[in-house]
Amino acid sequence: MEIRQLEAFVAVATKLHFGRAAEALHMGQPTLSDMIRRLEREMGTPLLRRTTRRVTLTSAGSELLERAKRILDEIAAAGVAVQRVGRGDAGTIRLGITPLAAPILAPHLVQEFRARAPDVEVEIRRMWLFHLEQALAEGEVDVAVTCGIVPDPPNGVSEVICGEPLLVSIRADHPLAERDSVTLTDLAEQTLGIQSEALFPAWVLAQRQALETACISPRTVELADNHVAAATWPSQPEIDWILTTRSIVQPEMAAVVRPVTFPRLVPYTLQWRPERTPSAAVTRFVGMTREAIPPGWSKVRDPEPHRIDRDRR
Repeated sequence: MEIRQLEAFVAVATKLHFGRAAEALHMGQPTLSDMIRRLEREMGTPLLRRTTRRVTLTSAGSELLERAKRILDEIAAAGVAVQRVGRGDAGTIRLGITPLAAPILAPHLVQEFRARAPDVEVEIRRMWLFHLEQALAEGEVDVAVTCGIVPDPPNGVSEVICGEPLLVSIRADHPLAERDSVTLTDLAEQTLGIQSEALFPAWVLAQRQALETACISPRTVELADNHVAAATWPSQPEIDWILTTRSIVQPEMAAVVRPVTFPRLVPYTLQWRPERTPSAAVTRFVGMTREAIPPGWSKVRDPEPHRIDRDRR
């Protein structure tokens, strides 16, 4: 049984007229009649009663008509669904992110993409940097977003898509607290509080890259606060300052927050594996990230100079 045979049968069984059915199908009546005869031979029973005056359905024909309609409807729906997936209008994207991308960037990207492809589901999976890289390599996520500049994954691509303004948090009585902004070199001789690398490897990597860009190596002390925002850092008297961003800074932090003039951005990197892209929706999402920048952030074309130490990741 062929789809064309079912289409021919449904046309005749609906119109109950070979001439009108042939016209609707844009074929000759002899061809249509032959298709119906072959279908009846395959079914092993008459489907239509033909007289010189009318065409009617047999009981077997009535049974086949309802089933044939459902089959053709399913085939048509399948065709539409496949075309939508092929255009990237449907499907699922598995987006892996590190914690710093969670508050602002990831929700912004999902919202922007939903406006363009409302029927595509975006699954957000929060992971530490090591697990994220592993998940991308093993195909457990389609796209990865992390702060900091990271090297290309195996058989994949890394692209810095945007940058979030870098901030510094200092005590209210700090000499620099009266300034509108600070430069990291102003704090080079003072103790920096930094998150645990085991808990926040991507954020620690991004901070180290900022320090390297500024060409400073301040003394560092690990923060006792195990939250990425480190809002309670002023309770550690040996710490003079920390780095932060609007994504994570909390209003209850008992400290002053100021913009950093250089380096002024925390870069965010998008990673994917083009040869393993499972759908057009993923390709559309990757393309969109290059222009869907959160308000107040910047598009980064040429990242500031940096040096990646692979062993520290």
